[in-house]
Amino acid sequence: MVKIMMQEISKTPVFILCGGLGTRLKEETEFKPKPMVPVGNHPVLWHIMHIYRRYGFRKFILCTGFKSEVIKAYFLNYASMNSDFTVDLKTNNLTVHSIDHEEDWEVTVAYTGEQTMTGARIAIAAEKYLGDAEHAAVTYGDGLCNVNLKAEYEFHLAHGKIGTVLGVNPPSRFGEIHLSGDNVVEFSEKPEFKESWINGGFFFFKQEFFKKYVTKEESCILEKKPLIKLAEDGELNMFKHRNFWACMDTQRDRDLLNQLWESGKAPWAPNFNFVDANISHIETKR
Repeated sequence: MVKIMMQEISKTPVFILCGGLGTRLKEETEFKPKPMVPVGNHPVLWHIMHIYRRYGFRKFILCTGFKSEVIKAYFLNYASMNSDFTVDLKTNNLTVHSIDHEEDWEVTVAYTGEQTMTGARIAIAAEKYLGDAEHAAVTYGDGLCNVNLKAEYEFHLAHGKIGTVLGVNPPSRFGEIHLSGDNVVEFSEKPEFKESWINGGFFFFKQEFFKKYVTKEESCILEKKPLIKLAEDGELNMFKHRNFWACMDTQRDRDLLNQLWESGKAPWAPNFNFVDANISHIETKR
């Protein structure tokens, strides 16, 4: 396994897809983009960024579209909203007296179009902000998990493929009943599919992925031609994750995530001991 230094990780850009319409969460997304829907007192985007920061990543490129001004305002005002400050109303000069937050992130808010698909958003943002980085992370603005992202990055580097996708075990959306004739011999409520894997949404890619596999055409969808072609070329590995993973697609998903956060049993939170929790997945579908 390749070992990487924290300093190297801190320079690795993380592209977060923040531009979708979030139509299945319309109760929350009428006036805000889905990544800004709160879990507890913070947007789900804030939680995602903290997951990365725990493992040393601090350079974020937010690929925005729908209601991008909400995300821009959030980060433009982050210091003043989390600190004491004095504003001179005549000159509009702002003095922040103390920084009352721990976030040391470098955040680039990149507008990538209102109707742009996921692959095109990444291509547009990467052309401007990938720079000379040899590798970059990509994720969605609605997924939470307790994966060790440093371990996934080291796996990605060690295997030398262009791309690595996080594979997660989804639970069944329905219970299973096993029969012997007409007799029920086993009843299983929404079992996990131990050898069934889906896209968990936490990727690592070599630089060439952004240049050869995704395009700036508005219709370019990451999950279709780019990833299908990458797999056909034998250049996509999967890092398996059997523990907690959840995607906030609906109001029910959002309520469940809030319940976990408010109970102090959120597996994605810092210092949470997953071993002591009887939690593996929330039933979701991206």
